[in-house]
Amino acid sequence: MIGKFLERSTYFLFTVPAIILYTLFFAYAVIVGIQYSFTDWNGISSSYNYVGFSNYTELWNNPNFRQSLVVTGKYAVMLVAGVMSLSLILALSLNSLKKLQTFTKSIYFLPAIISAVTISLIWEQVFVRVIPPIGQGLNIMELYQSPLAHPKYALIAVVLVNIWQAVALPTLIFIAGLQSVPSELYEAGRIDGATTFNRFRYITFPFLIPTITVNMVLAIKSGITSFDYAYTLTGGGPVKSTNVIGIMIYNDAFQNLKFAMANAESVILFIIIAVLSFIQIKLTRKGGVH
Repeated sequence: MIGKFLERSTYFLFTVPAIILYTLFFAYAVIVGIQYSFTDWNGISSSYNYVGFSNYTELWNNPNFRQSLVVTGKYAVMLVAGVMSLSLILALSLNSLKKLQTFTKSIYFLPAIISAVTISLIWEQVFVRVIPPIGQGLNIMELYQSPLAHPKYALIAVVLVNIWQAVALPTLIFIAGLQSVPSELYEAGRIDGATTFNRFRYITFPFLIPTITVNMVLAIKSGITSFDYAYTLTGGGPVKSTNVIGIMIYNDAFQNLKFAMANAESVILFIIIAVLSFIQIKLTRKGGVH
């Protein structure tokens, strides 16, 4: 009895450092951030006043904030659609390879280990120096200048760069899900004359529901909290066409010294992510293999 208690106590002690770090740098930070959202703190002063919900009221009446939410929503929708569809196609293709599968996987995973800022700077040169000559050569007026300089195409260009890097991890997760499907089911489907599409629909897809849930939550969170790609490539322009909520939070906190307002924006962003993730998990939990 004592031996089991000591064994369990030892296991618990190994979790203590992680619990302390999580509490200090996440749980405590979230609580303090929510507290500051009800103040007028500028991020520098040692004193501040509680102002209640005035920061949230001001945000509700701020057209720039509403526009930023719309831009963020568009960004998230395009990112989720692109990442989910492309990563699933890549996973199905890579999983069917018989040779050099590991090498090919590593090639597709390479962008994931490069920082977002580095990737953004590389693609910025592509958009500025490569796209316009191609557009002029093909006589496509929309590509005569960099897409980043056009309010209509800037957001699409930023999302494409994000997708280029973001597909790596979901692809690996999908591959893991594909490899969990019993091969006997595929063999039974072939014997019964099921087409490739029907095998995917009735065998593969139900087993992929858990991985789809994980990838969807990660993609939604990544899209709504996006910052680095838009900030590095466009800084929120042109004409605020890429001014996602992350850039607005950064500007209010570190440029306009409205730290309390930035915390209120962060709280709203947190609530949006939590609600969307909860709905998405509830919807996908209804399907799949049980």
